[in-house]
Amino acid sequence: MSAAEQGDILTTAARPLQGLRILEASGDVAVRYCGRLFAQLGAEVAGAGGRDDGRIGYAGELGEAYGRWLDAGKRALGDDEGWSGFDLVIAGQDRADVAAAEARLAEAAEPPALLALTWFAAQGPYAAWHGTDEIILALVGLAFGFGLAEGPPMLAQGHGPQLAGGLVGFNAAVAALLAPRGERPRRIAVSIHEASMCFTETGAITAFVEGLSSWRMGVNRFAPTYPCNSYRTLDGWVGITALIPAQWRAVCELIGRPELARDPRFATTVERLMLADEVDEILAPAYATRTTEAWVKAGEAARIPTAPMPRPGELPGVPHWRERGAFAAFDETGALGPTLPFRMAFDGAARPFRDGRAAAPLAGLKVVDFSMGWAGPLCARTLGDLGADVIKIESETHPDWWRGWEANVTSDPPTTETRYNFIAVNRNKRGVALDLTTPDGLAKAKALVAGADVVVENFAAGVLEKLGLGLAEQRRIRPGLISVSMPAFGNGGPLSGLRAYGSTVEQASGLPFLNGEADWAPCLQHVAYGDPLAGLYAAAAILAALYGRGRLGGAEIDLAQVACLFQFGADGIIAEQIVGEPLPRTGHRRARAAPVCVVAAAGEEAWLAVAVDSRRAWRGLCAALGRPEWAQDPQFDTVAGRARYADRIEAAIGDWAAGRDPREAAAQLQRLGVAAAPVLRGSDLSWDEQLIAGGFWDWMERRYVGRHLMPAAPWTYDGARPALRLPAPVLGEHTGELLGAMHVDVRA
Repeated sequence: MSAAEQGDILTTAARPLQGLRILEASGDVAVRYCGRLFAQLGAEVAGAGGRDDGRIGYAGELGEAYGRWLDAGKRALGDDEGWSGFDLVIAGQDRADVAAAEARLAEAAEPPALLALTWFAAQGPYAAWHGTDEIILALVGLAFGFGLAEGPPMLAQGHGPQLAGGLVGFNAAVAALLAPRGERPRRIAVSIHEASMCFTETGAITAFVEGLSSWRMGVNRFAPTYPCNSYRTLDGWVGITALIPAQWRAVCELIGRPELARDPRFATTVERLMLADEVDEILAPAYATRTTEAWVKAGEAARIPTAPMPRPGELPGVPHWRERGAFAAFDETGALGPTLPFRMAFDGAARPFRDGRAAAPLAGLKVVDFSMGWAGPLCARTLGDLGADVIKIESETHPDWWRGWEANVTSDPPTTETRYNFIAVNRNKRGVALDLTTPDGLAKAKALVAGADVVVENFAAGVLEKLGLGLAEQRRIRPGLISVSMPAFGNGGPLSGLRAYGSTVEQASGLPFLNGEADWAPCLQHVAYGDPLAGLYAAAAILAALYGRGRLGGAEIDLAQVACLFQFGADGIIAEQIVGEPLPRTGHRRARAAPVCVVAAAGEEAWLAVAVDSRRAWRGLCAALGRPEWAQDPQFDTVAGRARYADRIEAAIGDWAAGRDPREAAAQLQRLGVAAAPVLRGSDLSWDEQLIAGGFWDWMERRYVGRHLMPAAPWTYDGARPALRLPAPVLGEHTGELLGAMHVDVRA
């Protein structure tokens, strides 16, 4: 139990960004979501107005409700109010909006910093393209792997790419604002395209190195994990993930089929994936025999990642989320929207941070990183990219499992040192080998914490507490410390003990009921969609706490990874409550734009995504299809009108695309003002001309693997990306350097 839960001296009523003044210069979703994060954390946020919220979210009154959630806690910009008094102006997402903001800032006597949130980086072939959430999904590899094996690839609902862009922009901006006003970067730039690469960058690097080609395996089937599926129960659905051998054995025991664990055909997760139909024929009838609650309790006892799967509209009523305050009213409809996915409590040990500089705003910050896998390491990598000194702690007996849960340390080179997903999320860190189960290892870990500003961990709830390094002990050692804990369901609440992977997080988030076709089981869009988002939200919480540390002191941050995805499903969560029934699952189609589709183009597994979101785009599409009469036909003049004839329109797009290369077809449509893109494989991304031209891909040198591809940080300060200073550490690489001369009292 944390000190906050014990009623210690911590305070939870503080607003860490109080005193910051933020202006939203335009009304797109990414800009407004970035502003929402500032507002919810205590900043004063003014919006410029002029928004058509009937064209966001689930459209109409449902879209307007979503817009009110985005704008909760903000105020309107005064008619005669100047810009000089603000600390930050957020502009985007079209380049014209950014240019207009830059022109106005050039006239200001004391211009605030500018955060330019655009769809694409300014360099590269997509720089002038029209972006939408659907087009970004196609370009970052998320769409290709989602859907039926035979196709087409599926476009997820919602505004996920824009929210990711707003979140990354928030992190880059808060870090920049840590510096005094005259020392801040003048221009912070984030592209939604690059921000959304957080989901697929690690897979792209692995494919590049190993010469792999991405492929789509079917609904709820993602390499390398199986089962990783939703199963119907007596009263709903349950999500099951079994990755390591012990979890598969436990599943077999739980359903009364222990002999399956000895069947060599199912021995590994990849072999089970190849036999997924047979696995489902065994598991589906077994899970149909008990309630969701019964299976969740049984899965928890057996240490199997098992998720209850409420619908989006049911989430605010789930006791666990009610207890954590995960939802709150935001307007007069009575619907409840997601609150921030973390709880913060401050200790009053004020200690301002003033060591950074414009290019590396966290230079001088000390971070101890106990995390493993994806979410926690990405959080710590973000801090490292911003200039922090990050010390990663592992042990020889329990290394980061992203080095490989079946790794061979005696091979040459050790397989623990050749996993590119690990290498990608652990750059800009130093590594120490410590066994926290021994008195000496624990004492040295405490000594590192005593010199730290931040601690990051993503163990299951209560693990560090049992090892003797829980939150209260950390705060005793280091008053003013900012410590983030990030179990899947958070610390505290009926579900806090559940084991989870990134798949479990998405299964519990409500999103599987919004995406895909009506006849599909609730479906994942990614094998671990929740992991990178949890890492980015943890970084956001740390940066906000650091900004407020000089006034409020150190912070205990309790983040629930599942709640991070409530942000990405907020439009659906709000809409289901308002309509009072489940939202229909409509595949690619959506109420705010039409047509939206993926059609086959020329070539094997070649697909074209199209999203028409305006009358101008509709006229451009009609011109490309050779159907000028459609542009003049009043029955096609509205989104609703085009939606009524969606089959006919999509068939015409399919006929047009069938003989064309998807890249050439997309470029042609973009020239006519139509949002379109080839649906790229994850294995295509390392070769993508836009990512290369924009500087997203870079190179590093590391022991055992030599020169290797590396994604850069997805933001720039005054045109420069953060430095790639250190490759991911070899296991224990810096133990001697950091601990060699350390003398500690093991009784401390």
